[in-house]
Amino acid sequence: MSSVEIPGVRLAVQAFDAVLDAAARTPVTQVPGWPWPARPTRARLVVSIIWAVLASGLTASAVAELIAGRMLSSILGTVIGVAQSLPLLLAVRRPLVAWRIMVLGQFAGVLASYPHDPIWPWPVGGCLAMIVVLFQVAASYPRRAVVGVGLLTAVFMLLPAVPLGDTPPWLVLILCGAEALVLVLGDAILGRRTAEARLAEQAELRRQDLARQAVLEERSRIARELHDVVAHHMSMIAIQAEAAPLKIQDLPPAAQATLAAIRGAAREALAETRRVVGLLRNGDELPERVPQPGLARLDELVEAGRVSGLAVESAVVGMPRPLEVGVDLSAFRIVQEALSNAARYAPGARVSVLVRYGRDSLRVSVTDNGCEVPLVAQAGGGHGLVGMRERVAMLGGTLSAGPSEDGGFAVIADLPCGGSAAVGWPGPGVPGR
Repeated sequence: MSSVEIPGVRLAVQAFDAVLDAAARTPVTQVPGWPWPARPTRARLVVSIIWAVLASGLTASAVAELIAGRMLSSILGTVIGVAQSLPLLLAVRRPLVAWRIMVLGQFAGVLASYPHDPIWPWPVGGCLAMIVVLFQVAASYPRRAVVGVGLLTAVFMLLPAVPLGDTPPWLVLILCGAEALVLVLGDAILGRRTAEARLAEQAELRRQDLARQAVLEERSRIARELHDVVAHHMSMIAIQAEAAPLKIQDLPPAAQATLAAIRGAAREALAETRRVVGLLRNGDELPERVPQPGLARLDELVEAGRVSGLAVESAVVGMPRPLEVGVDLSAFRIVQEALSNAARYAPGARVSVLVRYGRDSLRVSVTDNGCEVPLVAQAGGGHGLVGMRERVAMLGGTLSAGPSEDGGFAVIADLPCGGSAAVGWPGPGVPGR
């Protein structure tokens, strides 16, 4: 017996909690704003006008039907009719408040019609308004509150018509089924909207994770490339410190001790640099044995771009001169990545590569004529630009990347020659592809 009673008691407790949620406990500010636009727009004004006209028309219909057909006083009929339909104005933002007022109005209407024993004790205008409000409640609030709303609507609006009037029970059952259908439809719409919001949130989180991963990968690549630069210079320091006593005769002991300290510090720094960079390498990644590229190999990049289907033109302005290894390498990588993006997003486009040697800076620009550049590429903030931004910021330069006036895409980087590198790293928020 207890095993049969316990589920029934549990179901009754759940129904009672649902009724309490619908009647009082659920906050009325929980509505996500459907169908009201988020910003003041022309659509908001149109919705307001339509909603006001609908509420006013249904209220007038309910008042007229109550006064004319039920032989009620004009004051009582007006109050009940207003309570049954006019709260529809609140349903745009507060459907639960509107429902609480309207269900009391419907109950009062059934009680007022008791002496006349009508078969249909509900005004048509009030019924239509209740259907709209029930749908909005189901599409805006948690499911347990919606269950309570359905139970209280049946108890206060539909079921009293059987003992207080001539309404047949089968008609009340049909109306209860229609009410349940409206609530289920609204709940399904709420579930779909919630799922779409969660999917959009997960997509945004994935995009941010991919952007962070691209930043980390590019920083790791930059660190490995800088290792070759630093290792070369540290090796030269160690070699010079080792050779100094052999080149210079009769060095004082203090000078020999200083050179020995320099030699030891250079070796320790070189070993520590190799150890740190070794942590950045993947397990199957081998150290590079070739010299790092620079602008001396610009013609190779141009030829590779032409092989990929681009019409590439290159020009060098100013007197070419030896650059710092980091600047030379970063300029090469920027041109390489820009040409790769052009081949990916604007196949067959005309691309212009310009390298301008200034007095204290180096400008690298890559522009294309935008042969059907996808809009998603322009608005997404691609990972290739993240790497460019990282390199330019490391050198203390500036980078501009985005659509050009002729409908193409332009990447312009200004790199200081001989300046100090920037401290810190930028984030991945770069508009472009």
